[in-house]
This record gives sequence, C-alpha cells and structure tokens, in this order.
Amino acid sequence: MQVDMNFHARDVKGPRLCNEALDEPIDESDRRSMTDQAAQKLAELFDILKIDHANDHNTRETPKRVAKMFVEEILAGRYTAPPRITEFENALAYDQLIVTGPIELRSMCAHHLMPIYGSAYVGILPSAEGKIIGLSKYDRIVEYFASRLQIQEELVKQIGQYIEDVTKPRGVAVRISAVHMCKTQRGVRASRRSRMVNTYYWGELAVRQDLKREFLDECIALDRAASD
Repeated sequence: MQVDMNFHARDVKGPRLCNEALDEPIDESDRRSMTDQAAQKLAELFDILKIDHANDHNTRETPKRVAKMFVEEILAGRYTAPPRITEFENALAYDQLIVTGPIELRSMCAHHLMPIYGSAYVGILPSAEGKIIGLSKYDRIVEYFASRLQIQEELVKQIGQYIEDVTKPRGVAVRISAVHMCKTQRGVRASRRSRMVNTYYWGELAVRQDLKREFLDECIALDRAASD
C-alpha cells in the first residue's frame, strides 16, 4: 500500500489540541491519505498485541475499518468546516427563552478513547432586533463539536461559544448529560446509569437566576417527554 508521507506537512499549519479543528478542512485526497496511514499504524498495533489481522477472518480488515471510522466519523469535526447557519427574520420580535433537546450526543473520551454518549440541551434568549436560526442547526453544531476527542467540560463550552459567536443572542445555555464508557467499561466499572451533567451559561442566562431556573425546568420537561 502506497501512502503519502508528506501529508502532515501539507495539511497542518500549526499544532492543534485534540478537540480543535485543523486550520482548514481537508479534501478527499488528504482524507484517503490520512486513512491509509492510520490503517498502517493500527495494523502495527495489532501486531504488537499479537492479533493476527492477516489470517483471522474476524480482524482481517479491522485496521482499515477502524482508521476510516476515526477519520470519517469519530473525528470528523476536526477535518470539516463548521455547519452553515440558516438565519430567519425575527419578524414578531420574539425575545423569550427557546430551549431545544434532547439532542443525541456521541463523542469519544480523549483520555481512554472510549465512547461518550448522552443528550445535549440548548437554550437561546434571542434578541428582538436579531435573527433566529434554523432549529436543526443546533443538532448540527452539537454533532460538529462532539465529533472529536473530547472531555465534557470543554465540549459544553465549545458548543455554547460557537452559538454565541455566530448568532449573537442575548443569552445562551448548554447542558450535557452523558455516560462515559471510560468509567463504565474499565476502572471502577460503574453502572451504565452513572452520568456526568454539566451546564454553561452566557449573557443574560449567566446572570439571571429566573432564566437559569426556567432553562433547567424545560430541560427536565423535555427529558421526561422523550422518555414517554
């Protein structure tokens, strides 16, 4: 298998944290090159772990499958452009709290490469003079920042800061409730019901206790509705 060993010099202008996007999205050629190189290294790892990926029918193509999964799915948010935001006129000057969720969240723990899964909730306090963005875009934004190696404390801030920067509302709140398989499948092997919950607030939602309470109450109501 021929791989392009000059890939890294071409695509990265500077070092990036594991949960940050590269300077520019990568194209299809670079994606294939990255996948090929990753598959080669995964095959070496299997060799070290004494897994016969050359002859075992169960693992024969596993290095390539795993490499493709990381590049095109698990870490896709590092290599692609942010989701485009569709804006609508706030024709009736709506300025009350909007809450959407639960938004399915799937990510990967940066510490042990184990899945993180759960739900995200987003609260937006729009400006009467501003715009309202398409509801599905909040799901896209969550997916974009979750598709990286993450820790939940940083993920919740990345999601909210992006919404704040792009849409300029009067306030934003983001809440995540998630299971971390680095805790349930290894180490203490906690119950799968064990979750981590954290919330971050911007603007008026950061300073007004009545809005925080309303947001949390709506999160509870949405969670109950989803469970029915």
